[in-house]
Amino acid sequence: MVTTITSFGRSGTFDWLYQRATAVLLAVYTFFIVGFIFLSKDFGYESWSALFAQRWMRVFTLLALLSTIVHAWIGLWSVVTDYITNRLMGPKATVLRLVVEVLLAAVAVFYTAWGIEILWGL
Repeated sequence: MVTTITSFGRSGTFDWLYQRATAVLLAVYTFFIVGFIFLSKDFGYESWSALFAQRWMRVFTLLALLSTIVHAWIGLWSVVTDYITNRLMGPKATVLRLVVEVLLAAVAVFYTAWGIEILWGL
């Protein structure tokens, strides 16, 4: 039985679905940005600024940012719980895993707040 990581769903299946859905959104965002860079005739500060001045682009970027956070959280939580175990690290593994998870959560909150501030100028 797969356990839940995000607590958004009832089982690990939802976490698996969140990670795949966020990966698709991140791929679409990446293709869009790369396409914009290479297909723009006069790519520069003005065109880049005009792109991000549009509300839909800010929302799209915010969704990509949140997808990055969710995707990274689920993936790193899986890595941490797989490799920082009592069997591999000894009896202090639980404390070490908790410290790593708190640091990861703090970084996620910091990057989310920073990204929102950059996008919306708060």
